[in-house]
Amino acid sequence: MRADLERLGRYDEHRVRQRLRDSFSTRHTSIIMTDGELAGCVTVRPSEGRQWLEHFYLAPHRQGQGLGSAVLRAVLERTDAQGMTVALNVLRGSAARGLYARHGFVLESQDAIDVFMVRPPGARADAHA
Repeated sequence: MRADLERLGRYDEHRVRQRLRDSFSTRHTSIIMTDGELAGCVTVRPSEGRQWLEHFYLAPHRQGQGLGSAVLRAVLERTDAQGMTVALNVLRGSAARGLYARHGFVLESQDAIDVFMVRPPGARADAHA
């Protein structure tokens, strides 16, 4: 995420840490382990009649191997079973936007920094996801 924030001219270490502190919820966060190693985390937090996908981070050396898609599929299977819409925001120009689009997320709104996407329950994923 740092690279995307720097690209947008918005990286501020203090602000990034404070944002995480203010919004991090251990209750709704899952740790991602692979091969006995911490590979990342993902938060799925209920709010405003939706499930918010937040803090979805993978270690750089674990990216590009299908792990993100596997985790996202598991999250979406749970939210589909609950009949819940999933919402998220991603930084403009982030490669993660393609991952979300492949899994059925569509643009809801955007501003100069963030792109807000949503996925209704049961939305079809791209066959290449």
